[in-house]
Amino acid sequence: MPGRLDELRLRAGKWSAPSAASVPSATSAESVERHTTAVIADRFERIVWRDTCDRSAGLRELVRELSGYHAYAAELLSDVFLAAHQPVPRLRDRAEMDPSRLADHRIVAALMESPDFAGLRRETTGDAYAAAMAVLAQATELRRLLERSSDARRRAERAGRTRQDAEDAADAVGEALRWAADEAGGDGTVPAPAADAVRRAVGAAEIAGAAARQAARDAEQALAAAAPAVRTAARKAVARAAGTVREEAALMRAWGVAPGELERMPFDRRARLAERLRTGRLARWAELIGRFRQMADGERARKVENTAGELVGVTLGDDLTRVVPSELANLGLPELRAVFAARYAAGELMIHDSRGEQSTGKGAVVACVDTSHSMYGTGPGGVPREAWAKACALALLDQARHARRDFVGILFSAADRLQVFRFPADGPADIDRVVDFAESFLGGGTSYQTPLSAAADLLAEEFDDTARARGDIVLLTDDECDVTEEWTRGWNEARNRLGFRVFGIAVDAPPAAEEGSVLDALCDNLRSVEDLTDVRAAADLFRVI
Repeated sequence: MPGRLDELRLRAGKWSAPSAASVPSATSAESVERHTTAVIADRFERIVWRDTCDRSAGLRELVRELSGYHAYAAELLSDVFLAAHQPVPRLRDRAEMDPSRLADHRIVAALMESPDFAGLRRETTGDAYAAAMAVLAQATELRRLLERSSDARRRAERAGRTRQDAEDAADAVGEALRWAADEAGGDGTVPAPAADAVRRAVGAAEIAGAAARQAARDAEQALAAAAPAVRTAARKAVARAAGTVREEAALMRAWGVAPGELERMPFDRRARLAERLRTGRLARWAELIGRFRQMADGERARKVENTAGELVGVTLGDDLTRVVPSELANLGLPELRAVFAARYAAGELMIHDSRGEQSTGKGAVVACVDTSHSMYGTGPGGVPREAWAKACALALLDQARHARRDFVGILFSAADRLQVFRFPADGPADIDRVVDFAESFLGGGTSYQTPLSAAADLLAEEFDDTARARGDIVLLTDDECDVTEEWTRGWNEARNRLGFRVFGIAVDAPPAAEEGSVLDALCDNLRSVEDLTDVRAAADLFRVI
């Protein structure tokens, strides 16, 4: 039946579009932009996520697996990644979200509200690899989150569909009104077909709007019901991720891998290195290695080089920085200034005498590490002799690099078993090579002559090439063996020519360090370490090398 255009417009304006706290309102003419991701990010940040995903087989597999639970798993994982990676992650307002993604918004919000989230971000901000590792560490709990929020997600997706239906119906009302306006006569009368089309469109829009509002209410109820379980699972997920990331960061620090080096390291290589350090022979003793390195760093800070140390008396000299006050008093008397100048020129001023700790080595640092079968044995606290010796050797590597000295690691056992690892001072210490040195083990018996001869030859080569002398050899062993008289003569000649020092450490082997032992005869400085949980047993070594 026909109608008037103003009446039809009035009726079209009376139906109410869906509106709920979780669903953006819309009119027939326009709709608010709705987002499918919860974390605000620019396109460059999205590129970082895609690039990281392309380089990580683990992330790609996780996306594939979780897509079996959730059609939009890739977008959810990108939110989890960006929340960890961004310097200041920002969560969208719920009203900006597509209704079908409100369950994902709730999951991401729960993750970001977790108590451990700030601690996690301290390790992952700006580090794509660490952020990816955090996502992978949360995989188990993310599966549970998707399972526990499945009903809420289905209802939210239904709310999204009905909301779209309501918007389509609103658009249909607008189309019908435009047709009616085009068909209206000069007095505003609309032909029956056009008027009926408007009435049908309005009726359909009212039904669609009511369905959308009910679906939104159902989704809100489901989300509220799932919220406690989601928060619990999110806290577990973030706590696990934070623990995993912190452990790996501590592992890298223990092995001396600097943050800057990690940032420059290719993604795949970093993943392989992390796996190797977690599963290698010395993985259990990373904490010991780290403590050794920290101790050595602290001892370096105590070294006093080319400056006065502890005052021990008065002597004669010309160092004006150490002149005693009574000498300076002479400068106050004009008639004694000439006397002061003469004594200064002759180096006969009274000055404070001091004793400081300073390094005297200039050549390479050579660590000879016993890897005979007996080094498998454990000392107090269950620490293997090998682990303690290798940790000490790695700290010596740091010591050498800090002093810009070459470092050579020599692994030895029987006379025919020797392995040499060189780390020149003028190049970076390749971490894979460092791990090779730490994890190699030869087995067999013990021979001092082979490693010490190799060490002396290396120092002689360095002396001939660069004229650097006064190197340092550190022999770490848990055994004692004889040396021949002929070898000893050659050894002493090399020591006199090259001026190197020899430090010996008997690792959980007191008899080897007794006075009169072979080790005692070979070393300038010998100590016995019996408590292998104590890294400070060799602390003074790092003040004199």
